Amino acid sequence: MSRNLSRREFIQHSALTGIAGILYSRQAPAIIQSDSARPAPDWGLQIGDVVGDRAIIWSRADKSSRMLVEWSLDEQFSRVEKIRGPHALEVSDFTARVDLTHLPSAAEIFLRVQFEDLDSGRARSEPLLGKFRTPAAKPSDVRFVWSGDTAGQGWGIDLNFGGMKLYEAMRQVQPHFFIHSGDTIYADGPLQETVTDASGNVVWTNAYLDAVPEKLKVAETLHEYRRHHLYNRYDANNQRFSAEVPQIWQWDDHEVVNNWSDDKTLDNRYSERNVRTLACHATRAFLEYAPMRWHSQVEAERIYRHIPYSRDLDVFVLDMRSYRGPNSYNRQESSSDATDFLGERQLAWLKDKLQKSRATWKIIAADMPIGLLIPDGSDSQGRARFEGLANGDGPVLGREFEIANLLRFIKHEELVNIVWLTADVHYCAAHYYDPNKAQFQDFEPFWEFVAGPIHAGSFGPNTLENTFGPQLVFQKSPPVANTSPAGGYQFFGQVDLDHRSKDLTVALKDLNGATVFSKRLNAQLPRRGRRHWDAD
Repeated sequence: MSRNLSRREFIQHSALTGIAGILYSRQAPAIIQSDSARPAPDWGLQIGDVVGDRAIIWSRADKSSRMLVEWSLDEQFSRVEKIRGPHALEVSDFTARVDLTHLPSAAEIFLRVQFEDLDSGRARSEPLLGKFRTPAAKPSDVRFVWSGDTAGQGWGIDLNFGGMKLYEAMRQVQPHFFIHSGDTIYADGPLQETVTDASGNVVWTNAYLDAVPEKLKVAETLHEYRRHHLYNRYDANNQRFSAEVPQIWQWDDHEVVNNWSDDKTLDNRYSERNVRTLACHATRAFLEYAPMRWHSQVEAERIYRHIPYSRDLDVFVLDMRSYRGPNSYNRQESSSDATDFLGERQLAWLKDKLQKSRATWKIIAADMPIGLLIPDGSDSQGRARFEGLANGDGPVLGREFEIANLLRFIKHEELVNIVWLTADVHYCAAHYYDPNKAQFQDFEPFWEFVAGPIHAGSFGPNTLENTFGPQLVFQKSPPVANTSPAGGYQFFGQVDLDHRSKDLTVALKDLNGATVFSKRLNAQLPRRGRRHWDAD
């Protein structure tokens, strides 16, 4: 059969056929062994959710210890602020984080992180070094990047290839921050020691399986979910990137299981048959490893949030996974619990935040695209079932009621300069949503940009449907489904905001950092109230 399988069809086929020939790697992990009395934070540090004068600093030790954080405005640490951080204990898989506060604006912050042994109170780990820049209080240029999908479809860390190279390509452009658009791990995607081609030749060797044997099977227990996150921290590119570039994480399905919703039917690889139990373990592991500021106890596990980065830029991080109804044929003629995607509370939150925003640009970070058809097999009646919002050409139906509600609100409230960024489909694209070419027309035109994968199999392209009039402006995808990272079809997006013109330039870039598409978006003046930016 010669047709190009979609990514999700490939995943579903793999789940049914199983993965044969799984062996433990004989390659020793490149981890520096330390004195047993000293903690070893061999997985680096992460910086996350930088807002105003605050930043999350994350790391992990190999044993019970206390996290110590120092920051300075000079690389020599001649003047240092010291923070006695929390304990890193087994209950949190030895992860720990500190929320740095009272940081100066527009400053380069140098970090030094250590862990202190609990038994002696004196033995300390080797220091981890990092740096990042805080947002400016006055209008200034901003650059950020985004992508998604890390270590999927059997493509782990191959040292001969150079590891997860897209992280280094993103680091080279020196962004102020990075949005990880989801699928931060592939908990349902075990690795083999080697991957071979049709002739039996080894084309890929996955390292560190001795250190993380849990990657040889699907994650089911809390420990296994944690280890799937830990595996990605062995990559040198990832460590170098996360020590310099603040991150904003969101999640999608593979943090739990492919095409996850509460009615998910698990395949025969799973001895745990309750998908809600998997989601429980996955949520805990994600929150432990994500460099994000946890929400209040009103909803302690909430992932959607607002990142007010600068006077010109607001980021709204969505969660299109936790509040959705079951995946279905998605063509219900009225909205209900069964058609929830964001859910009523998150949708109300997003409307409120967009309406109150005084930033020039409002970025909606979505973990799935709007108008691309993303199939999820068939239902019991033989009807096509869908994983995303889209359900095929025609009027608003099913999950599309939520997006129609939101787009109508944005138009009637006269909100401008809203851009959607996403990943999920493992290729890059630019879509322009045009009401003049849509079945539903009560909205203003807008752009959606798709990037990815970071380090996973490349797929696509998917089909666009016409409900909201998306026009394909650009796309780049591989000729063969599940093309390895070595094929070069790995992509990230780069956004540059010019504080003088207020214009936004969005570029899609490849594994080598080369631009494959670019679009300059002119800032529109707010249609209500006074002009809210400076003409400097």
